[in-house]
Amino acid sequence: MSLRTLVAGPELAGIKLLCCDIDGVLTDGSLYYDASGHALVRFHVLDGTGLKLAMHHGIKTCFISQSRTPIIIERARVLGIDYCRVGVEDKLTPVQAIAAELGIGMHQVCHIADDINDLTLLKAVGVPVTVPAGVAAVKAVCIFVTATPGGQGAVRELCDALIASQPGS
Repeated sequence: MSLRTLVAGPELAGIKLLCCDIDGVLTDGSLYYDASGHALVRFHVLDGTGLKLAMHHGIKTCFISQSRTPIIIERARVLGIDYCRVGVEDKLTPVQAIAAELGIGMHQVCHIADDINDLTLLKAVGVPVTVPAGVAAVKAVCIFVTATPGGQGAVRELCDALIASQPGS
């Protein structure tokens, strides 16, 4: 596939479910540890607002991560994310189950990720997206790359493009 800069358009018009990897996408990929050894992550408010706007426009949302960090579940709860799956090794199977529950095809799913543990899912969705720091193998299967880095509003950029692409927008 030829990787293109993310823009609103017909590829995004039929998306009904937006899935987001966490580390490197909704965060900058850094892990911070406090003196007690607890991991801390930083989320950007622009991404949260973008996700809320997408949900307001009828797009279902999903956080999916191999990480088991409790803050992911809390961030999903605070934002009202429709589905949150943590500690997931094979990300394809749960997303297929969510799509089936929603009565949509995988071609109506968009996933944004940055690393190889998402390759199987990225290859199965209708719109695979990455961030500028995404690894080469991920960039090779994605259609779009955000201009904004992960953890700095990349998901907001994607949400804005999804919303602008919806019929009637």
